[in-house]
Amino acid sequence: MIEKNVIRVVLADDHPVVRGGVKNMLVENDDIDVVGEASDGAQALKMVRDLQPDVLLLDMEMPIKPGIEVARDLAQEQHPTRILALSAYDDDEYIFGLLDAGAAGYLTKDEAPLIIVEAVRGVAQGEDDWISRRVADKMVRRRRTHLERNSADLSGREWEVLKLVGKGLTNPEIGDLLFISEGTVKNHVSHIYEKLGFRTRAEAVAWAWEHGLMKEN
Repeated sequence: MIEKNVIRVVLADDHPVVRGGVKNMLVENDDIDVVGEASDGAQALKMVRDLQPDVLLLDMEMPIKPGIEVARDLAQEQHPTRILALSAYDDDEYIFGLLDAGAAGYLTKDEAPLIIVEAVRGVAQGEDDWISRRVADKMVRRRRTHLERNSADLSGREWEVLKLVGKGLTNPEIGDLLFISEGTVKNHVSHIYEKLGFRTRAEAVAWAWEHGLMKEN
């Protein structure tokens, strides 16, 4: 019989009742073992360093050292333990600070128990982006606001280039239409990507259509 790999978890939360409930939920599963429980951030750091768990299930608001500082310390150490936040808070500072520190996900405590268990398994296997729906909605709203705000910074020429990108034209084709060099087009496209946070041309095309640029004369 092949023995299952057991996922070793350190649980960090300063509320004993919450910690106990989460622990009971996790250990009902044969493939998960809670090897340590921490009631403050400093204790969580020590346990992770000493016990080398697969996953740190981390609350944000804790005494001595808040969760976000724990995550940053572990990131600075390049510690292999993967971090999954489990918090009552959905503040931008916590969400984006923790994800920027390399956490694999951010769940709120009102998440369904099955989702929390599956997230622990997924994170232990190297998966990222385990995000509660409430957190995901906030991230989408923030990105939309960012795009709308920064789109006002585009120059007239950049708007022209973006509209042509939205129509599916290549850089040489855009250059021919606007009587500018391909290199100049590339510079404009680069500035557009930077201002609007795009990583791919497909994102630029989708944004142009979504914001009605294709309907303009």
